[in-house]
Amino acid sequence: MNNDMKKKLKLKVSAIKDGTVIDHIPAKNLFTVITILGLDKIENQITFGTNLDSGKLGTKAIIKVSDKFFENDEINKIALIAPHAKLNIIRDYEVVEKKIVKIPEVIKGIVKCFNPKCITNHEKISTCFTVISKESLELKCKYCEKITSQDQIKMY
Repeated sequence: MNNDMKKKLKLKVSAIKDGTVIDHIPAKNLFTVITILGLDKIENQITFGTNLDSGKLGTKAIIKVSDKFFENDEINKIALIAPHAKLNIIRDYEVVEKKIVKIPEVIKGIVKCFNPKCITNHEKISTCFTVISKESLELKCKYCEKITSQDQIKMY
């Protein structure tokens, strides 16, 4: 297939005047990202696409949020499930800044503790983890001190 045909087949999503575009989200994690960022609770115009072709990921998702600019600690939360996500900050239809997500040092209130005996699984206490490894993603619970590894991570 030539490049002209590829361009014609690409999904066309309307541009946003001001806001944030989050690209390179694994397609299967789109709705988790929406929840983590609280996008299901805001009134802003949101456009998303999923199962789009991606050279890096196979398939990817993208989210465009009008008139919303995220703080670094907000957006870095998605690094747990979308480590290759890229953000484009849009002002007056132009990309004015590009950001790459990074796993934060502390994760609060979005991941469940793996330990069934942990107080956070029985009381109304928000979880808090220290990231002890970013490569293999290991989180240490502030309360029970058990380690939750990447394959054990469950989001709220």
